[in-house]
Amino acid sequence: MIDDVHNSLSKLTTLEEAVALSREANKENHRRYINPELVSMMGLIGFDKRFVKAEGTILWDEDGNEYLDFLGGYGALNLGHNHPDIEAAVSSVSGLPNLLQASLNPLAGALARNLAFLTPGDLQYSFFGNSGAEAVEGALKLARAATGRAGILSCIGSFHGKTLGALSVTGRDKYRHPFEPLLPGVSFVPYGDISALESALAAGDIAAFIVEPIQGEGGIIVAPEGYLTEARKLCTAAGTALIIDEIQTGFGRTGKFFACEHEGVTPDIMCISKSFGGGVMPLSAYIASAEIWKRAYGSMEKAMLHTSTFGGNTRAAAAGLTALQIICRDNLPGQAAEKGKYLLEKLLLLKESYPLIRDIRGRGLMIGLEIAHPEEGMLNKLTGGAIGRMAEEYAGAMVAGELLNRHRIVTAYTLNNPSVIRLEPPLNISCEQIDRLLKALEDILSRNKGLGGMALSGAKTALKSLFKQ
Repeated sequence: MIDDVHNSLSKLTTLEEAVALSREANKENHRRYINPELVSMMGLIGFDKRFVKAEGTILWDEDGNEYLDFLGGYGALNLGHNHPDIEAAVSSVSGLPNLLQASLNPLAGALARNLAFLTPGDLQYSFFGNSGAEAVEGALKLARAATGRAGILSCIGSFHGKTLGALSVTGRDKYRHPFEPLLPGVSFVPYGDISALESALAAGDIAAFIVEPIQGEGGIIVAPEGYLTEARKLCTAAGTALIIDEIQTGFGRTGKFFACEHEGVTPDIMCISKSFGGGVMPLSAYIASAEIWKRAYGSMEKAMLHTSTFGGNTRAAAAGLTALQIICRDNLPGQAAEKGKYLLEKLLLLKESYPLIRDIRGRGLMIGLEIAHPEEGMLNKLTGGAIGRMAEEYAGAMVAGELLNRHRIVTAYTLNNPSVIRLEPPLNISCEQIDRLLKALEDILSRNKGLGGMALSGAKTALKSLFKQ
């Protein structure tokens, strides 16, 4: 047995070897051992580059080329890449027990205290996990346990994660159908429609209404003014827990510490993750009012009903404590409000000049750029409608590909609306870097009056990738 283990050791890739892998060797590992179809898809638009360094808002590939990050880890990099204060915080606790369930972790306790102080209203009790989907799972369980009801209400076009419970309340059929049946008792209403929400709550059997202040993956859809306020009133009247999903909108992204603060709304339960760990450590939480928490878990018999092995570990909590300090110290919500206003105004000017932009929307530094689908033009007819079909599903990907491959700017489209490019850079991005994005977009738009040109450019990138494979 010992000899077998030693023989295996010689075949394992070391950390040093993994860091030094070439682009092609890395792709081959992913193709053979992770997801071959994803490798092919990423390669079609040049999203298979190997990046070797990251700092703040900048990335470097293996050839030394510099890229500007306007994707920001889907909102996980509010502080930028590898923030030195977060790295130092994690290193500073390396001698402490990281996982010790037979103890009360002082860093987790302090982090929960700080969250209670920074979150709106009477939110008090936190449960720590490792991902946004985990936070959603815990929030749904809490709502059911506290209300004694089974029904869950969500919104069409929403995105709350891809684990079973989180997927059950995610509002896009593409992700749901292959895994059905999902959780029973889940229903959906149109986002922003108060009348539909009121009707759905009328029967009095809904444990929770889960909603995003801005639908991120839905295409950066901002809730209508007053929607969250009215939803709060309706949920209170119906005895339904209001769960606000701030996983992508939280920690300053929209110009407030939390997006629900734009309307002064306090949920019963709030889900947070992404930039909570400072872009370095996986960290999530749901935080609830004392009333709803104690109804679900308010006895020693119920105290262990929901647990997590790695949730609230020392290194993650150190990153979270420090991230909250940096967000307050550097006034990142204020920076997001100011720079987001600047970016939004400039993008709206571009929209006036270029009909390829259908819409610009967002709040703070969470902005969506929606690409118009082509009319039934000659190129679409000549290609048997292929350009139209490509635009329907890949319009955002084509623009993202142009930004990456021509201008070295990293973006991506939103999962539930692939026609929308998301712009979610680190909140400390400079106005000069914003201008670089705007200049790149204007170049792309001026050279491509329609999607046909971008489709042909994307085809060239795809062919290069296919020949390399």
